[in-house]
Amino acid sequence: MTFTPDTKDWTWVLERPCPDCGFDASAIDRAGLGEAFRSITAAWVEVLAGDVVDRRPAPATWSSLEYGCHVRDVLRLASMRIYLLQTKDDPTFSDWDQDETAIAERYSAQGPTVVATELGDAGRLLAERLDGLGDDEWWRTGSRSNGSAFTIETLSLYILHDPIHHLWDVGAEAGDER
Repeated sequence: MTFTPDTKDWTWVLERPCPDCGFDASAIDRAGLGEAFRSITAAWVEVLAGDVVDRRPAPATWSSLEYGCHVRDVLRLASMRIYLLQTKDDPTFSDWDQDETAIAERYSAQGPTVVATELGDAGRLLAERLDGLGDDEWWRTGSRSNGSAFTIETLSLYILHDPIHHLWDVGAEAGDER
């Protein structure tokens, strides 16, 4: 199956609310980011406990399981990038091809229970990393290879949109019993 890669620059979610999922970065206080990641992680664990998580709603649309694998990997990547921001001066992040990763890692063949555990672990690690930041660390800077600049705070907000948006993609919300 051939997918059309998502080539959008989603950094706009830092400037205005997402018209699809309603995410509004300006409404989130950085002191609550750790808890926000815990909450969204718990919602994803619930989604992955559903009965039909491996069913695609359309041939070219990921299943809840595939989105869950993607969210797990986004949370892992975010934790690594925040660590880089903490320990290196103005690092540049290497490119990550989410579609290539989905194929190489065979997202559709992974076990939902394992993915839920790994996603939960990744979310907790990221939340703990954010909870442990000092006030002076939030402003440390880095950039993507395309030049998009981030601080730890803006990267965290940017990343938070991803699991929230993908809950919207699968028709769930935090607290849904799916």
